[in-house]
Amino acid sequence: MIVLQLAILILVAATGTAVVFSRNAESQPIGISFYGLVLSIMFFIFQAPDVALSQLVIGAVGLPLMIMLALARLRRPDR
Repeated sequence: MIVLQLAILILVAATGTAVVFSRNAESQPIGISFYGLVLSIMFFIFQAPDVALSQLVIGAVGLPLMIMLALARLRRPDR
């Protein structure tokens, strides 16, 4: 179990670093969604399923959706 926990912590660190260094605005919501998914897996492995479910809804679905909507709003030409 310790090996699995260590592996997921390394994966969380790697995906978090990838999100920070992502420069393309179109790929950032995908990276943040993947980061939220990895965080929810981490919470599940560390035996916090309620936190994992809320992280899955907010971090993997809600936040990337809000970012994509904001980007679409910014790119729309003014009338």
